Amino acid sequence: MRTHPYVVVGGGVIGLLTARELAMAGCEVRVFEQGALGREASWAAGGILSPLHPWRYPDAVTALAQASMAAYPALCEGLARTTGIDPEWTPSGLMRLGDDEIPEARRWAERFAVPLEPRELAAVCPGRGLGGQGLWMPSIAQVRSPRLMRALGAELRRLSVTIHEQATVEGLTRQGERLTGLMVNGEAVAASRAVLCAGAWSGPLLGRYGLPLPVRPMRGQMIVIQTPPGFLKPMILQGARYLVPRRDGAVLVGSTMENAGFAKETTAAARDDLVAAAHAILPELAAYPVTHHWAGLRPSSPHGVPYIGEHPEIRGLVVNTGHFRNGIVLAPASARLGADLALGRDSPLDPAPYGLDRASGDAGEGAVLK
Repeated sequence: MRTHPYVVVGGGVIGLLTARELAMAGCEVRVFEQGALGREASWAAGGILSPLHPWRYPDAVTALAQASMAAYPALCEGLARTTGIDPEWTPSGLMRLGDDEIPEARRWAERFAVPLEPRELAAVCPGRGLGGQGLWMPSIAQVRSPRLMRALGAELRRLSVTIHEQATVEGLTRQGERLTGLMVNGEAVAASRAVLCAGAWSGPLLGRYGLPLPVRPMRGQMIVIQTPPGFLKPMILQGARYLVPRRDGAVLVGSTMENAGFAKETTAAARDDLVAAAHAILPELAAYPVTHHWAGLRPSSPHGVPYIGEHPEIRGLVVNTGHFRNGIVLAPASARLGADLALGRDSPLDPAPYGLDRASGDAGEGAVLK
């Protein structure tokens, strides 16, 4: 039975970028995805390349976000060039409506945002009925998540990464403290080194091997309202709801936060809530139809800090999971760090804040839901 040097478990954005890092380092890589490649939380994501409320997150999240935001333009340009699939990285800016009373938010805004009065709001988003005050964050960009996932899949095939879809990793095999392989769809697959990037499904798997990470599914539902191209240019955030305009006029409206276990069904109540929120933010949207409605399962974690590190009892197994609402936002830097650990090479990021040794202290804490 042949031992493959590197196996990546999970075909979401973290897993695919990790596989890309390993392949670009000259490694032979196999990816195992339990469903269709890239069709879980990463596909469902809105693609805003910033935490929605950056000041609410620890420095560990900020470090990953800043490194990833800096990496995205070149990443998307390169993927478009090599695969012909444009992830549509777009520096559309983010308009935050409403007043923030949190001192941390005000301090953050002094560095990264421009306070706008009603007349100035209308200049940024002319003729859209926006009122009140807001913060304009012109440097915030977006990607179109499904296109990013398709591009990454094509890129991995170009790099000769072997991709297995409909391949459920049911367990691990080991000899003493050393990883020896995986059980996939009831069959043994030899593996001396693996990176687990299985999102919300990572927690149940690791719990069977002495590492009960508090990573759980948190459902998020979104809709699309189809408008003419150019109808809305900036992204808009108000409270817990946001609008993300795509180049073709599709306006994403997100998103709910539901503790529904692994149930991924959409609900009429969530659709109605999202429609009402969209019309409240931008009344002109009432003239256009809802064309899509979907749900994804985010891998929630306490404080939104992902777990990136080597398993304390299984040599050869690196874990990279628990990115919660910020999987797309944090993906390039997270994947780089996870690959660095798997390869045993130095990383530009300090791995200590993401270590798996936090799990016991985090177990009783809730996820960041705001």
